Amino acid sequence: MSGRRKAEATASPLSIIGTGISYIALCLAALAALTLVVIPMVTGSQTYSVLTSSMAPKYAPGTFLVVKPVPFEELKVGDIITYQIESGSPTVITHRITSVSAEQSGEIVFITKGDNNDVVDELPVREVQVKGKLFYAVPYVGFIANGLGNSDRGAMAQWGAVALMGYGVISLVRGALAKKRDDDAAAEGSTGDTPDPDGDDFVFPGVDGAAAETDVDHSDPVLADCDDCDHHEPRGYREDHGRQVGSRMHATV
Repeated sequence: MSGRRKAEATASPLSIIGTGISYIALCLAALAALTLVVIPMVTGSQTYSVLTSSMAPKYAPGTFLVVKPVPFEELKVGDIITYQIESGSPTVITHRITSVSAEQSGEIVFITKGDNNDVVDELPVREVQVKGKLFYAVPYVGFIANGLGNSDRGAMAQWGAVALMGYGVISLVRGALAKKRDDDAAAEGSTGDTPDPDGDDFVFPGVDGAAAETDVDHSDPVLADCDDCDHHEPRGYREDHGRQVGSRMHATV
Protein backbone atom coordinates (compact mmCIF):
# COMPACT_ATOMS: atom_id res chain seq x y z
CA MET A 1 0.00 0.00 0.00
CA SER A 2 1.35 3.42 -0.87
CA GLY A 3 0.64 6.43 1.42
CA ARG A 4 0.17 9.90 0.06
CA ARG A 5 0.17 13.14 2.02
CA LYS A 6 -2.61 15.54 1.25
CA ALA A 7 -1.70 19.12 0.47
CA GLU A 8 -1.99 21.34 3.50
CA ALA A 9 -4.66 24.03 3.25
CA THR A 10 -3.24 27.51 2.84
CA ALA A 11 -4.63 30.48 4.73
CA SER A 12 -6.75 32.88 2.70
CA PRO A 13 -5.59 36.48 2.18
CA LEU A 14 -8.55 37.78 4.21
CA SER A 15 -7.57 35.52 7.11
CA ILE A 16 -3.99 36.78 6.99
CA ILE A 17 -5.15 40.41 6.86
CA GLY A 18 -7.56 39.85 9.75
CA THR A 19 -4.84 38.27 11.87
CA GLY A 20 -2.48 41.14 11.11
CA ILE A 21 -5.08 43.75 12.06
CA SER A 22 -5.80 41.91 15.32
CA TYR A 23 -2.13 41.88 16.30
CA ILE A 24 -1.70 45.56 15.38
CA ALA A 25 -4.74 46.47 17.46
CA LEU A 26 -3.39 44.41 20.36
CA CYS A 27 -0.02 46.17 20.17
CA LEU A 28 -1.69 49.59 20.06
CA ALA A 29 -3.90 48.73 23.03
CA ALA A 30 -0.92 47.52 25.04
CA LEU A 31 1.07 50.65 24.12
CA ALA A 32 -1.83 52.92 25.08
CA ALA A 33 -2.30 51.19 28.43
CA LEU A 34 1.43 51.39 29.13
CA THR A 35 1.79 55.04 28.11
CA LEU A 36 -1.38 56.55 29.51
CA VAL A 37 -1.97 54.52 32.65
CA VAL A 38 0.76 52.14 33.77
CA ILE A 39 3.81 54.42 33.57
CA PRO A 40 2.11 57.38 35.28
CA MET A 41 0.88 55.11 38.09
CA VAL A 42 4.27 53.42 38.58
CA THR A 43 6.28 56.67 38.56
CA GLY A 44 3.82 58.62 40.72
CA SER A 45 3.28 61.12 37.92
CA GLN A 46 0.24 63.31 37.39
CA THR A 47 -1.53 63.81 34.08
CA TYR A 48 -2.81 67.05 32.61
CA SER A 49 -4.32 68.29 29.36
CA VAL A 50 -3.19 71.39 27.48
CA LEU A 51 -6.05 73.88 27.14
CA THR A 52 -4.36 76.91 25.59
CA SER A 53 -1.90 77.65 22.79
CA SER A 54 0.83 79.13 24.99
CA MET A 55 3.12 76.14 24.30
CA ALA A 56 2.11 75.60 20.66
CA PRO A 57 2.94 74.24 18.21
CA LYS A 58 4.83 71.44 19.98
CA TYR A 59 2.34 71.19 22.84
CA ALA A 60 -0.90 72.27 21.19
CA PRO A 61 -4.32 72.19 22.85
CA GLY A 62 -5.44 68.61 23.43
CA THR A 63 -1.94 67.33 24.24
CA PHE A 64 -1.83 64.84 27.11
CA LEU A 65 0.97 65.70 29.57
CA VAL A 66 2.59 63.35 32.07
CA VAL A 67 4.34 65.37 34.79
CA LYS A 68 6.78 63.62 37.10
CA PRO A 69 7.73 64.99 40.54
CA VAL A 70 11.44 65.90 40.78
CA PRO A 71 13.48 67.65 43.49
CA PHE A 72 13.28 71.43 43.15
CA GLU A 73 17.06 71.87 43.15
CA GLU A 74 17.41 69.59 40.11
CA LEU A 75 15.34 71.87 37.88
CA LYS A 76 17.23 74.14 35.48
CA VAL A 77 16.78 76.59 32.64
CA GLY A 78 15.09 74.94 29.64
CA ASP A 79 13.01 72.49 31.69
CA ILE A 80 9.23 72.50 31.21
CA ILE A 81 7.45 72.56 34.56
CA THR A 82 3.85 72.44 35.68
CA TYR A 83 3.10 74.80 38.55
CA GLN A 84 0.12 76.16 40.44
CA ILE A 85 -0.91 79.73 39.77
CA GLU A 86 -1.35 80.06 43.52
CA SER A 87 -0.15 77.61 46.14
CA GLY A 88 -2.92 75.14 46.89
CA SER A 89 -4.97 76.11 43.83
CA PRO A 90 -6.03 73.32 41.45
CA THR A 91 -5.37 75.55 38.40
CA VAL A 92 -1.97 74.92 36.91
CA ILE A 93 0.23 76.23 34.08
CA THR A 94 2.85 74.33 32.10
CA HIS A 95 5.61 76.64 30.87
CA ARG A 96 9.37 76.58 30.26
CA ILE A 97 11.95 77.92 32.74
CA THR A 98 13.79 80.80 31.10
CA SER A 99 15.92 81.94 34.04
CA VAL A 100 16.67 81.33 37.71
CA SER A 101 16.89 84.16 40.22
CA ALA A 102 16.94 84.73 43.95
CA GLU A 103 14.66 86.90 46.07
CA GLN A 104 16.04 89.34 48.64
CA SER A 105 15.28 86.69 51.25
CA GLY A 106 17.56 84.27 49.40
CA GLU A 107 14.71 82.13 48.12
CA ILE A 108 15.33 80.65 44.67
CA VAL A 109 12.58 81.33 42.12
CA PHE A 110 12.04 80.54 38.45
CA ILE A 111 11.12 82.90 35.66
CA THR A 112 8.88 81.06 33.17
CA LYS A 113 7.44 81.70 29.73
CA GLY A 114 5.22 79.93 27.24
CA ASP A 115 7.00 78.96 24.02
CA ASN A 116 4.28 80.70 22.01
CA ASN A 117 4.13 83.81 24.25
CA ASP A 118 5.99 87.04 23.64
CA VAL A 119 6.59 87.95 27.28
CA VAL A 120 7.56 86.07 30.41
CA ASP A 121 5.01 85.18 33.07
CA GLU A 122 4.11 88.03 35.39
CA LEU A 123 5.02 86.35 38.67
CA PRO A 124 8.05 84.21 39.55
CA VAL A 125 7.47 80.56 40.46
CA ARG A 126 8.39 79.37 43.94
CA GLU A 127 9.21 75.87 45.09
CA VAL A 128 5.87 75.36 46.84
CA GLN A 129 4.02 75.92 43.57
CA VAL A 130 5.88 73.39 41.44
CA LYS A 131 4.06 70.12 40.73
CA GLY A 132 6.78 68.51 38.66
CA LYS A 133 8.72 68.38 35.41
CA LEU A 134 7.29 67.30 32.07
CA PHE A 135 8.04 63.59 31.63
CA TYR A 136 6.48 63.06 28.20
CA ALA A 137 3.50 64.21 26.13
CA VAL A 138 0.98 62.44 23.87
CA PRO A 139 -0.81 64.52 21.19
CA TYR A 140 -4.62 64.66 20.92
CA VAL A 141 -5.31 62.29 23.83
CA GLY A 142 -5.98 65.29 26.05
CA PHE A 143 -9.27 65.93 24.23
CA ILE A 144 -10.59 62.64 25.63
CA ALA A 145 -9.33 63.51 29.09
CA ASN A 146 -11.01 66.92 28.89
CA GLY A 147 -14.29 65.26 28.01
CA LEU A 148 -14.07 63.07 31.10
CA GLY A 149 -13.49 65.99 33.46
CA ASN A 150 -10.98 66.26 36.26
CA SER A 151 -13.12 64.49 38.86
CA ASP A 152 -13.69 61.37 36.76
CA ARG A 153 -10.28 61.19 35.09
CA GLY A 154 -8.59 58.97 37.67
CA ALA A 155 -11.39 56.41 37.84
CA MET A 156 -11.80 56.38 34.06
CA ALA A 157 -8.05 55.87 33.62
CA GLN A 158 -8.19 52.79 35.84
CA TRP A 159 -11.21 51.39 34.03
CA GLY A 160 -9.55 52.19 30.73
CA ALA A 161 -6.49 50.23 31.77
CA VAL A 162 -8.63 47.25 32.75
CA ALA A 163 -10.50 47.42 29.44
CA LEU A 164 -7.30 47.61 27.40
CA MET A 165 -5.71 44.73 29.28
CA GLY A 166 -8.90 42.68 28.94
CA TYR A 167 -8.93 43.32 25.21
CA GLY A 168 -5.32 42.19 25.03
CA VAL A 169 -6.08 38.95 26.86
CA ILE A 170 -9.08 38.24 24.63
CA SER A 171 -7.03 38.89 21.50
CA LEU A 172 -4.28 36.53 22.69
CA VAL A 173 -6.78 33.77 23.47
CA ARG A 174 -8.53 34.17 20.11
CA GLY A 175 -5.20 34.07 18.31
CA ALA A 176 -4.13 30.91 20.16
CA LEU A 177 -7.44 29.15 19.40
CA ALA A 178 -7.25 30.11 15.72
CA LYS A 179 -3.70 28.79 15.49
CA LYS A 180 -4.74 25.52 17.16
CA ARG A 181 -7.57 25.07 14.66
CA ASP A 182 -5.18 25.65 11.76
CA ASP A 183 -2.67 23.16 13.20
CA ASP A 184 -5.39 20.52 13.69
CA ALA A 185 -6.63 20.99 10.14
CA ALA A 186 -3.10 20.69 8.79
CA ALA A 187 -2.51 17.55 10.86
CA GLU A 188 -5.67 15.89 9.52
CA GLY A 189 -4.66 16.72 5.98
CA SER A 190 -1.18 15.24 6.37
CA THR A 191 -2.25 11.81 7.71
CA GLY A 192 -4.61 10.70 4.93
CA ASP A 193 -3.64 7.52 2.98
CA THR A 194 -4.69 6.61 -0.54
CA PRO A 195 -5.30 2.98 -1.55
CA ASP A 196 -3.07 1.30 -4.12
CA PRO A 197 -4.35 2.45 -7.53
CA ASP A 198 -3.16 -0.75 -9.29
CA GLY A 199 -5.47 -3.00 -7.25
CA ASP A 200 -2.93 -5.85 -7.26
CA ASP A 201 -2.67 -6.27 -3.53
CA PHE A 202 -5.25 -7.54 -1.08
CA VAL A 203 -4.91 -5.50 2.10
CA PHE A 204 -5.90 -6.74 5.54
CA PRO A 205 -5.55 -4.57 8.62
CA GLY A 206 -2.92 -5.77 11.10
CA VAL A 207 -3.18 -5.75 14.88
CA ASP A 208 -1.17 -2.57 15.21
CA GLY A 209 -3.08 -0.72 12.54
CA ALA A 210 -0.61 -1.53 9.76
CA ALA A 211 -1.71 -3.34 6.62
CA ALA A 212 -0.61 -6.91 5.82
CA GLU A 213 -0.31 -8.11 2.24
CA THR A 214 -1.28 -11.65 1.17
CA ASP A 215 -0.66 -13.14 -2.26
CA VAL A 216 -3.44 -15.35 -3.66
CA ASP A 217 -2.96 -17.69 -6.63
CA HIS A 218 -5.90 -17.47 -9.00
CA SER A 219 -4.61 -20.03 -11.57
CA ASP A 220 -6.90 -22.89 -12.74
CA PRO A 221 -6.31 -26.47 -11.42
CA VAL A 222 -4.58 -28.97 -13.69
CA LEU A 223 -6.54 -32.06 -14.66
CA ALA A 224 -4.71 -35.42 -14.90
CA ASP A 225 -5.83 -38.92 -15.87
CA CYS A 226 -6.59 -41.21 -12.97
CA ASP A 227 -7.56 -44.55 -14.51
CA ASP A 228 -6.47 -46.76 -11.63
CA CYS A 229 -7.68 -44.75 -8.68
CA ASP A 230 -10.80 -45.66 -6.78
CA HIS A 231 -12.08 -42.14 -6.20
CA HIS A 232 -15.68 -41.40 -6.70
CA GLU A 233 -16.61 -40.76 -10.24
CA PRO A 234 -16.62 -37.11 -11.24
CA ARG A 235 -19.80 -35.41 -12.10
CA GLY A 236 -18.88 -35.40 -15.74
CA TYR A 237 -18.94 -39.19 -15.82
CA ARG A 238 -22.11 -40.85 -17.13
CA GLU A 239 -23.19 -43.78 -19.23
CA ASP A 240 -25.05 -43.37 -22.41
CA HIS A 241 -26.72 -46.48 -23.98
CA GLY A 242 -24.36 -48.83 -22.11
CA ARG A 243 -21.23 -47.05 -23.41
CA GLN A 244 -18.88 -44.92 -21.28
CA VAL A 245 -18.82 -41.28 -22.12
CA GLY A 246 -16.05 -39.27 -20.70
CA SER A 247 -13.20 -40.53 -18.60
CA ARG A 248 -12.41 -40.57 -14.98
CA MET A 249 -10.36 -37.46 -14.21
CA HIS A 250 -8.63 -36.52 -10.99
CA ALA A 251 -8.14 -32.88 -10.32
CA THR A 252 -4.75 -32.14 -8.84
CA VAL A 253 -3.44 -28.79 -7.84
